[in-house]
Amino acid sequence: MNSISYQKELLDYLSDYVTENKKTRFEDILSQRTRHLTIVLEDLFKAHNASAVMRTAEAMGIQDIHVVEQRNAYDYNPYVLRGAGKWLTLHRYNETDQNMKMCFSHLKKQGYQILATSPHEYAKDYKDFKITKKTALVFGAEETGISDYVKEHADAFVKIPMRGFTESFNISVSAAIILEEYNQQLRNKCKDYHLTQEETFALKLEWYQKMVPNVDSHLRAFEKSYRSRKG
Repeated sequence: MNSISYQKELLDYLSDYVTENKKTRFEDILSQRTRHLTIVLEDLFKAHNASAVMRTAEAMGIQDIHVVEQRNAYDYNPYVLRGAGKWLTLHRYNETDQNMKMCFSHLKKQGYQILATSPHEYAKDYKDFKITKKTALVFGAEETGISDYVKEHADAFVKIPMRGFTESFNISVSAAIILEEYNQQLRNKCKDYHLTQEETFALKLEWYQKMVPNVDSHLRAFEKSYRSRKG
């Protein structure tokens, strides 16, 4: 059942099995969560890189990660991720031969501008790009970088200026540097970066279910009781 009344009663039911400290923690984190900034990982093949980026994003209050699997299947390193993945919303694109196109189409429908990271001369210094609206940041594969499709369809390109012989940072380092800048811009200049009430409620219900021990048994018991009460 997916009715609003069902979900609200389920949340009330589950709340009895979540500690007050955890409830307070959830409220604090949800108040800082955002979907105005999101990340796209294109064909990463090193599990620790994807995991490190996701862990950084979660720590910065970013909710959504989009993973495109065209040549390489997504994998994660639990030691690096350290449980951060359970609090994120992971969107995977791996069912067609045009997965990046599917990803871009989804993001555009949601109102995102798409920035792709690239070390090449056509890219703009990331600090010179100001975040004023919903933004998706694309990181390409470790060795080959962004695909031709991304080069042709991204709205703009950003880079981190390099001052040594090395052409670029590791992807997890690049993500941390750029996300810190854009995350601060977003929170300092955009008033509407917060989750909506509906998004907050949905995530709270999802997180409560992840916290309650033996949750499947509780869900069955609640549904049986709900059906009995509602006839």
